[in-house]
Amino acid sequence: MAINIFQTLDVIEALENYIYKIRPTEDMRDKYDITYKIDNQSIIIYEIREHWKNKDEKLEIPIAKTTYVKAQKHWKIFWKQSDLNWHSYKPNPIVQNIKEFVSAIENDKSGCFWG
Repeated sequence: MAINIFQTLDVIEALENYIYKIRPTEDMRDKYDITYKIDNQSIIIYEIREHWKNKDEKLEIPIAKTTYVKAQKHWKIFWKQSDLNWHSYKPNPIVQNIKEFVSAIENDKSGCFWG
């Protein structure tokens, strides 16, 4: 089940503010950009990069994911490891709202998200 309209508004506000702060300058965005998408009850932050072999092809590289668990009324945080699978973010696997998710990404001392 998808997140409700109020949660969607919270997601858009928090993620738009976060992405605005970290996006590259406009002149770089055709080569490298950062964005997010809402997929049912999950939000995924990802990079968009030129393919290293074909500059006309774009790669979407997932950075962070959070999924809303309606039964427990919380968000689970995941990061994509080198095995290309999503793994629970051990320093802070569960948050209560989307702003805490953004804060976890910004304050990631273990380098799971941005290296």
